[in-house]
Amino acid sequence: MKKQKIIISSLWVFVLINMMYADILSLMDSSSIIRNIMDGDPLPSGGLLAGAVLMESVIAMIFLSLVLPRKVNRIVTLVVSVVNIIAIITGGHGSYYVFFASVEIAAIISICILSWINIETASV
Repeated sequence: MKKQKIIISSLWVFVLINMMYADILSLMDSSSIIRNIMDGDPLPSGGLLAGAVLMESVIAMIFLSLVLPRKVNRIVTLVVSVVNIIAIITGGHGSYYVFFASVEIAAIISICILSWINIETASV
């Protein structure tokens, strides 16, 4: 089980890095909402807080996936995963964003699957 927890935690790191890099590339896209806000457009009320909560949920899962009991981890993983997948689907645009979104969603789905099965006892 310890190996599986390390794999899940590592996948959360992978998701976080992809999210951060997609955000960095968005700053270079003149048509992105993030870039427009950096250029002076008004930020929607609570926009920074919402972004912070989303990123912090992924950051927290890097640690929590290692320490939470299995049953609690399953539920927390599912909730954080659904919220982040919705945010990923509804955010961004452009081919670079679609690429990053696909990778992030695939990794999050893998995390969900791994949190519900025990790879160390599963027969292959």
